Amino acid sequence: MKIALIMENSQAQKNASVENALKKAVLPYGYEVVNYGMFNEKDDPLTYVQNGILAAILLNSKTADYVVTGCGTGEGAMLACNAFPGVLCGHIEDSLDAYTFAQINDGNAISLPFAKGFGWGGDLNLEYIFEKLFCEPSGQGYPRERAIPEQGNKKILDEVKSITCRDLKKILPELDPELLSGVIGRKSFQELFFRNCPDPEYIQLICELIGPKNKEEA
Repeated sequence: MKIALIMENSQAQKNASVENALKKAVLPYGYEVVNYGMFNEKDDPLTYVQNGILAAILLNSKTADYVVTGCGTGEGAMLACNAFPGVLCGHIEDSLDAYTFAQINDGNAISLPFAKGFGWGGDLNLEYIFEKLFCEPSGQGYPRERAIPEQGNKKILDEVKSITCRDLKKILPELDPELLSGVIGRKSFQELFFRNCPDPEYIQLICELIGPKNKEEA
């Protein structure tokens, strides 16, 4: 599994500690963590809306299998992620949230409230969240006797979202160019995306949206 980490401008200073906690939890399973920034407060800024755009690009192009993101409260990044097709993002505050979201809702992204409860013991809380999020294959149901109806509800939700959401490849060209450029124009994004993306259609689309000059550099 390839897990993407995405931070936004108000919480960029916590990037390293979040990455460390995530790696500590998932590397024993052989999972890979790819850090898309923001790496620090001097990095090219990302808003929580842009976090949602980036998460959608990575998940729909299969460049990432899972996205860990967030913002001050975690609400904005969650809403932005869920605005796009192919993204099912939960708001997670503790390890119980993490486990039940994974087992009941079987999503592919989480949003964390990085400005809440991040004082003493904040790093431990993150480690516990990531441990419970990835400790078992997701979608098994909780409690287990509820597995069949919960899996049925997840299938219904996926079917509804496939109807209510359009293809992301049609959405991206219609987004505000400046907003989108703040995501795909970042050098760190281009380096990581073009190295990891397995989908030639998305590679071509992102190249076209970046523009001729940056396309040559990419």
